[in-house]
Amino acid sequence: MLEDYIRQLKPIVFGLFSQDSSGHDFNHLERTMNIALLLQKYEGGDKIVIGISAFLHDIHRIMQNESGKFVSPKDSLEKVKDILDTIDLEQEQVDKILHSIEYHEVYNWNNPQNKENDINTLILQDADNLDAIGAIGIGRSFSYGGAHKIPMYNSNLPLENYQNYAEENGNDVSTIHHFYHKLFKLCDNMNTNKAKELAIERTEFMKKFVNQFLKEWNGYV
Repeated sequence: MLEDYIRQLKPIVFGLFSQDSSGHDFNHLERTMNIALLLQKYEGGDKIVIGISAFLHDIHRIMQNESGKFVSPKDSLEKVKDILDTIDLEQEQVDKILHSIEYHEVYNWNNPQNKENDINTLILQDADNLDAIGAIGIGRSFSYGGAHKIPMYNSNLPLENYQNYAEENGNDVSTIHHFYHKLFKLCDNMNTNKAKELAIERTEFMKKFVNQFLKEWNGYV
């Protein structure tokens, strides 16, 4: 059943995301969906809700690119609902998908009260964050930086100053700063046990990459 829904949604989603060069492209949506479905096998939750919400979770990114201003996932829900109206879902399923998309970027890193407890949403958040780290995460980070004219690195600004993370604060001063601001922190902030397990290897790979990057930046061989 999920496969049928995704097959119906693919032409719409591909049309929206095929021109993206920021790392939030159609391939990211497919990878996030596949990771989410893997996590669902271990952690439970509603397969249809998790799969579809993962496939549609970044509609706000397209709206943001169009407007040039920050757009939250909540602001995309009407457009998501219009897309969901093209397939035959129960209203309860639609409501759960919209809920997961609305809250998948709500983190509790700086505020413990900000914790979402719905397993579907927690899995979507983990899947999205897993695709933001590791080798894929490195590639996506530099793609995003290039698309938004963010320098690879600014050695004049300390890396250690990035203690708190907030999605709405805008872009980091460099791509390497983004690793310290957010990406290195994702492993410790995964929600599910399986995601935590998968995040360890990806995080170690990123840290090795950034260490090598900084050595080469400073002229060391």
